[in-house]
Amino acid sequence: MHVVVLGAGYAGVALARRLESRLSPEVDITLVNDREDHVLVHETHRAIRRPAVAEAISVPLDDLLGRTELVVDRVVDVDAEAGRAELADGDAIEWDYGALCLGSETAYYGIEGLREHAMPLKSLDDAAAIREQFSEVIDDGGRVVVGGAGLSGVQVAGELAALAREEGAEVPDDVEIALVEQLDEVAPNFPSNFSRAVREQLAARGVDIETGTAVERVFDDRIVTDGGDLTYDQLVWTGGIAGDDAVGGDRPVVRADLRLTDRTFALGDAARVVDADGEPVPASASAAVREAKTAAENLGRLVDHDLSAAPDDFAPRLATYRFEVPGWLVSVGDGAVAQLGPTVLTGAAARASKAGVGAGYLTSVGAVRKAVELAEEELL
Repeated sequence: MHVVVLGAGYAGVALARRLESRLSPEVDITLVNDREDHVLVHETHRAIRRPAVAEAISVPLDDLLGRTELVVDRVVDVDAEAGRAELADGDAIEWDYGALCLGSETAYYGIEGLREHAMPLKSLDDAAAIREQFSEVIDDGGRVVVGGAGLSGVQVAGELAALAREEGAEVPDDVEIALVEQLDEVAPNFPSNFSRAVREQLAARGVDIETGTAVERVFDDRIVTDGGDLTYDQLVWTGGIAGDDAVGGDRPVVRADLRLTDRTFALGDAARVVDADGEPVPASASAAVREAKTAAENLGRLVDHDLSAAPDDFAPRLATYRFEVPGWLVSVGDGAVAQLGPTVLTGAAARASKAGVGAGYLTSVGAVRKAVELAEEELL
């Protein structure tokens, strides 16, 4: 019996670790990933301002896995029905049961010129590139436009404003930072009191907020919007997510048992999950980790059934995932906004909460030393 996990983001790592304890030792487990380490993607914005964070948020996969075999290669095509994936080196991998955890890529929505001129933030390399170009913008006194005011866009704008101040530049007097959002609010998919607090934190740092503004076309020096043109010297795009190229950019819909086909599950950013209450689950690290618990249990039930059930036994009933989180957190440069239940916090309490989440996650996967490093970096 062979179980394969494709992708070592939050969902993939959490799932592989749970399967190691849930599945019988006779079951082989393989994790396929395009690099040898696991990166805390929700913290990559920190590396724009503090490159040393890259070390704290990168954990070798060998340190996180037990009996799971790690295959370092890029998945280029997935046949979920057949239980087969093609790899970049020309090999293929097959499974009796598997999980699609390939994460997501930046969505450009077919906007002309956007892909060619915008910088994404999906990796530590992206963070380094954003920092390098922004240093030139600071020197020349230009304008950066951040497209998309979800949590990623908010965090990028906040880091850029903080970096500008650290380099002796005032925002907006010496360098301009504009955050552009098609919808009417920053953090538009979150409670209104949380969104208001985020807007206030950004405004306090000199960030120009352009909500209700849709990007229609991009040239090398200006953005055409439905409200007029915006000139820019640097454009960072965080305006949405699409599926991995291996699945044609698709994020398939899965219901609360997370089952995509008879033999393949899909979770994390790789899927659009509808939970047990019929509600769409937002793409987030916390949701991915919790979905992995449900997927591991369901894979375990199916594997147990195949290994030991009589031919006429009914198929096992699968567990369902219900989206529940205690609150939301977002960094805004040196500050943060936290919502815990109905209460919204800013200042030192929010920063401490934000630092605790990343460090807590690293501790949960056994990377205690990395957790300490990240907490120190977060609270500098």
